[in-house]
Amino acid sequence: MSSHIPLAGALRCVLVGTGAVANLHARAVAAHPRAELVAVADISADRAAGFAERYGIPASYGDYDDMLAAEHPDVVLICTPPAPHRAQALAAFAAGAHVIVEKPPAPSLDELDDMRAAATAAGRQLAVVFQQRTGTAAAHVRDLLRGGALGRPLVAVCQTLWFRDADYFAVPWRGRWETEGGGTTLGHGIHQLDLLAHLLGDWSSVQGRLFRLDRETQTEDVSTATIVFEAGVVAQVITSAISPRETSSIRIDTQKATVTVDHLYGHGHENWRITPAPGFESEAEGWAFPDAEERSDHAPLLRDVFDALLDGTPLPPTADAPARSLELVAAIYASAAADGAVITPEILATHPTHRAGFASPVIDLRA
Repeated sequence: MSSHIPLAGALRCVLVGTGAVANLHARAVAAHPRAELVAVADISADRAAGFAERYGIPASYGDYDDMLAAEHPDVVLICTPPAPHRAQALAAFAAGAHVIVEKPPAPSLDELDDMRAAATAAGRQLAVVFQQRTGTAAAHVRDLLRGGALGRPLVAVCQTLWFRDADYFAVPWRGRWETEGGGTTLGHGIHQLDLLAHLLGDWSSVQGRLFRLDRETQTEDVSTATIVFEAGVVAQVITSAISPRETSSIRIDTQKATVTVDHLYGHGHENWRITPAPGFESEAEGWAFPDAEERSDHAPLLRDVFDALLDGTPLPPTADAPARSLELVAAIYASAAADGAVITPEILATHPTHRAGFASPVIDLRA
């Protein structure tokens, strides 16, 4: 059973992995009045020391286990590539810490299951960073959709059209099934898939395809999918790492309106629009976004998680359901491996291959 006991004093946080995303975590911790970053670890002791100096962190380590043993943290922030997430999370839980892990939380559903089980056994919390769920606009739209103010959601489009050049894929761990776990679907599309599911709820079926169109990579650089949600919404999804004019977009058509968000890596009120269907213009005033605005970001997500840990309450909706979007990704890969077959949650729950990893045949259309 997960612990919901309030914590006294400030949360002692440590961070492992000092890549670009770690900077967002460090700033988010610094912004919270009852959290402090007391140590950082990296496989490069020099990088860890430089990061610690940059943010005024008291201690740095070249070994993660040494940091856990010395610091006795309340929270471990995992900012490493996906492959070591399971081992790092299990070590954190064994040390009595809560875990906040960057997406994707693990390179397989089996490994995520192990992480969730270890959290439960230790009475700790596991939060996954999907910062696209945050912000006052996303919360407002979710409330409108789930409260029925916009009528029943009917059809959706989810696009992650990003651009990653050859140098991006030249990084040794990228573009390889055994180290990155998947291609652009797992590494990029999961953000918008997570926001889509945050708005629409649980899924009932997935059909997917994987393509290699231009990049030198073992994995896909483009994928397509059709997702049917339990509420009856049909969503068409495309994810790309080869699109020069980048955009991240979701469109949801309901009985009364069309909801859109068009952004790239973060959104505020100006990125969202609710367009009434003919005959429902008079209701639009009641759909207006709140006056106070908070943009999507790591800071509000970590703030809300820290507040829940300090208060002993369940994780907020912005950080719960750690498996939902990874299940969607797994289902896309499993479907692609079966020539576009329909994958349901029941099929995925006992899938013989794609709970253990996402390696799948990719349709290679390169010239």
